[in-house]
Amino acid sequence: MQSNILDSIADRYNSLTRSGKKLADYILSHKSETQYMSITSLAEASRVSEATITRFCKMLGLAGYNDLKLALAKADPTLGARDPGADPTQASGQSSFETLCRRLYQTDVSALNETLAMVDEASALKAAALLSNSRRIFCFGQGSSNVTAMEAWARFSTASSDFIHIADSHMQAMASSLCTDQDAILFFSYSGATKDMLDVLKPAKNNGASVILITHFPNSPAAMLADVVLLCGPSENPLQSGSIAAKIGQLFIIDYLFHVYCQQNSDICTGARAATAQATARKLL
Repeated sequence: MQSNILDSIADRYNSLTRSGKKLADYILSHKSETQYMSITSLAEASRVSEATITRFCKMLGLAGYNDLKLALAKADPTLGARDPGADPTQASGQSSFETLCRRLYQTDVSALNETLAMVDEASALKAAALLSNSRRIFCFGQGSSNVTAMEAWARFSTASSDFIHIADSHMQAMASSLCTDQDAILFFSYSGATKDMLDVLKPAKNNGASVILITHFPNSPAAMLADVVLLCGPSENPLQSGSIAAKIGQLFIIDYLFHVYCQQNSDICTGARAATAQATARKLL
């Protein structure tokens, strides 16, 4: 494979199948956009199948679609202009640190605005109702999303003892295999497309458990297994994976979901929050 994925695609263009050329045409015409898209979104936009995209990646010597997005991100000359941490010295008359902070601030505010624009009241109310009616709620995620899942568990644990967090992916799979229709899984996955995620969600779904998914992609494999999908912003490319901005969007979802849950269970949550606040107050000097 050549150092620049775009050159590699151009060099192999004449040997591609008709569907391969259609995909290549779309990628070459939408170089910046493609790196932010899920494989399902790209398949719909380019009017080819996901299998065609997978074969296309293999033809380029890539392990899979994520490698293609990463290669496109590395070859994108405009990335620095859109990454707030890439060049902290753009505004004259300001210190580099001040400029960096202001750009990061705007990025984080934008993440909140994008997530707010994606809020669907009916979905939020349904998600809170599923949490309220479940015997146990498992807060799961992998990688950086697992950190966000722990944040959700920590927040909801101030109001209820029904929430459970498990960090290890093997233990998550074991727990999901024992789920019943009285349980729910609150799952965090920005991409909604990881193997470990499917190992957790499929057994739980087969056992009748409810699945609430927090993701950026409404047509992801995980979304197909979810009872409720709550969408977060912003868009991020592979080089920005696990960004603070994406976490801020997910934290906003945790916050509104928590408050709706407490409203629906005010009698129980009011006493529980007072009790947990008093318990932690003893830890302060």
